Amino acid sequence: MKLSVRELVIAALMSALFCILGPLSIPIGPIPLSLTGLVLYMSLYITGRKMTAIAYLIYLIIGMIGLPVFSGYAGGLGKVIGPTGGYLAGYIFTALISGTVIDKYYNNRIISIIGMYIGLIFLYAFGTLWYAIINEGNTVLEILKICIIPFIPADSIKIILSAFLGPILKERIKNAQN
Repeated sequence: MKLSVRELVIAALMSALFCILGPLSIPIGPIPLSLTGLVLYMSLYITGRKMTAIAYLIYLIIGMIGLPVFSGYAGGLGKVIGPTGGYLAGYIFTALISGTVIDKYYNNRIISIIGMYIGLIFLYAFGTLWYAIINEGNTVLEILKICIIPFIPADSIKIILSAFLGPILKERIKNAQN
């Protein structure tokens, strides 16, 4: 895959946003509430699926090598293979799934929102399964109470905000380039 200088700059800028906003989190149990999803959804509108996936992978690599860019200003391979690592990896699926829908139905907010929720379901499934494997012995209800239920309202707000602000930001960025 050959990337233009412009695409590389965009990927670097979006990675920087992940690094700046990703660590900001609210600890609500073993899994924190972070701004990573909001950055991801906004990036899908602004740069599209391919550039968002590249930017997120750069962010993930930066965190894996030890820079404190993950929630709670953590970093390192231990965070990626730890109990919440499934969510870090799951965002790749979210970017690809949600991004495919947004790229195809950019002007249809309802379908784009549905696409983001489908990506979110994959994130929840992957992250929750990972968490359950590492934390054996929890019941399904306990896992749901830890991994999914507390996050639904905030993730819904991130999706709705992105669906309405993402196209506006993209248009303003486009107009600023002219």
